Amino acid sequence: MIFTDTHTHLYSEAFDDDRDEMIKRAMDAGIERFFVPAIDSTYTEAMLKLEASYPENVFLMTGLHPTHVKDNYKEELAHIEELLAKRSFYAIGEIGIDLYWDKTFLREQQAAFKHQIQLAKKYKLPIVIHCRDAFDEVFEVLESEKGDNLYGIFHCFTGTLEQAKQAVSYNMKLGIGGVVTFKNGKIDTFLNEIPLSEIVLETDAPYLAPTPYRGKRNESSYLTQVAGKLVDVYGSSLEEIVTTTTNNSKEVFGV
Repeated sequence: MIFTDTHTHLYSEAFDDDRDEMIKRAMDAGIERFFVPAIDSTYTEAMLKLEASYPENVFLMTGLHPTHVKDNYKEELAHIEELLAKRSFYAIGEIGIDLYWDKTFLREQQAAFKHQIQLAKKYKLPIVIHCRDAFDEVFEVLESEKGDNLYGIFHCFTGTLEQAKQAVSYNMKLGIGGVVTFKNGKIDTFLNEIPLSEIVLETDAPYLAPTPYRGKRNESSYLTQVAGKLVDVYGSSLEEIVTTTTNNSKEVFGV
């Protein structure tokens, strides 16, 4: 069984003291595929270095995280276009809208989201969506861009059953991570109404550690806790959960 962590910030400063050991723990637990989302241009060098160290296991995305959309967002988008012209990536992500921390740049976030979706279409890539306190705003943009060439992952899905079905209707798999293990996470109460064929596993390490590590630094090896919870949710075997979600990730990323 090969687990796939479809969303992990392995280059994060949180891992600077033990990155290789942390990745080894994950590999020892069967997690061999790591899809790594971008935040902004300040992390590009660290991401490329990570890929060079683990060329068989690390798959990079490029994109501008919505919480990093500021006055200079057009320069950041130009950096992404420059990277895309130079080399290949597996997705445009993570992109989207976040109104939890700051609503100041909503208009810029919407423009950046839409522009990056169009880049994904141009390069025939999936998108990986970040959405926090912004389902209506994210769905509005997706509705304007919907089509067979729009597809990807709705990362860290935390919405309702209705919102889950709407996300899936836009050719999005649901990225399920630590939140599914939280007592107040709620998505575990309806997730089995979404076919397993629409689900991928993720950690969002170093954020959102699953129970029993909640509140501590998350790492990719904890993906096994998420998978274990889905065994209960779907009344399925671990092998089926792992095999199906890894196959789903291959369908999205093409690798």
